[in-house]
Amino acid sequence: MEKVTTEKLMDDLRTVVSDAEELLRATAGQAGEKIAAARDRAQESVRAARKRMSEIQDDLVEQTKVMANNADAYVRDNPWQAVGLAAAAGLIVGLLVSRR
Repeated sequence: MEKVTTEKLMDDLRTVVSDAEELLRATAGQAGEKIAAARDRAQESVRAARKRMSEIQDDLVEQTKVMANNADAYVRDNPWQAVGLAAAAGLIVGLLVSRR
């Protein structure tokens, strides 16, 4: 089973929004009260989805910056521990790769 990630969910949401916009363009010439109401609701949903995607993207960028700053501060405060952790991670990766 595929691991669901935030990036995958965002890609799926972008696809849905894109498909909805294409459907709205394709039905632009259709007349009728029910169709007009459905188009209005769909357009509002697309606008809301685009706004939410933008907010999520902004939140992810901000979280990434905070995590990068925290990592930088840790390495600056604890350089030898950081070197030790990097060496241990390298050793583990090397052992895992050599087993294949």
